[in-house]
Amino acid sequence: MSDFKGKSAVITGAGQGIGKEIARQLAGRGVNLILNDLDPELVQVTCTEIEKNDAIEGSQCIGISGDAGDLKTIDAMIQKAISAYQRLDLVIANAGITTFGNFLDYTPEDFKKLIHLNLQGSFFLCQKAAHAMIKQGIPGRLLVMSSVTGHQAHQGLTAYGMTKSALQAFAKFTAVELARYGITVNAISPGATITERTTEDPDYIQEWERITPTGKVTHVGDIAHTALFLLSEKSGQITGQTIIVDGGWTSTSPQPK
Repeated sequence: MSDFKGKSAVITGAGQGIGKEIARQLAGRGVNLILNDLDPELVQVTCTEIEKNDAIEGSQCIGISGDAGDLKTIDAMIQKAISAYQRLDLVIANAGITTFGNFLDYTPEDFKKLIHLNLQGSFFLCQKAAHAMIKQGIPGRLLVMSSVTGHQAHQGLTAYGMTKSALQAFAKFTAVELARYGITVNAISPGATITERTTEDPDYIQEWERITPTGKVTHVGDIAHTALFLLSEKSGQITGQTIIVDGGWTSTSPQPK
């Protein structure tokens, strides 16, 4: 995918997990990065790893720590991409939180936190990035991170699933509005994925392998490979879509124990 070389990308939630792997793979293809994470140490470690990786040549990485749902942080990321790299081509709105809670007991405080990051952060990052792309005449790529929970119900995840369903609708509606500028908007819905967080559960891999049709748990690389295709020039006729990467789980949807 040589069509990536010299482009720049903003990725939120890039300190670990899916966001970090997308960043690593883009850097390996010559993309200059603006990486965000709430944890300043995580984002700096990621940038250092990328820049010191001998297999990655010519890719620059700048870390910006902060709340990805905050408008000032969003502005800082967009402005840094333009000032440092003179362009913005790719945006991956990956940052998000998962909160569990019975619908009847879910609090307004938890709801506001969820909406703030999962929806406000994705919405305005993409909006401000689109303005920058249009101004420069760049046929950019916007990618938001949904979830299989936005397709199939999970116990105790009503609020979270609602935000992930909303991101699928966001991709569909904005794709129509931005198509005339050559900007595509798509979403990815990961299934159960091996990350630093999920491996804290010792039974996670075995349980999800049991109920996933392929018999395998999804890895961050599986999500990143899908992301790179949707971010590439080869995907120009794909917009407004949500791609599920879950080993077939949504086809049967058995609940974990």
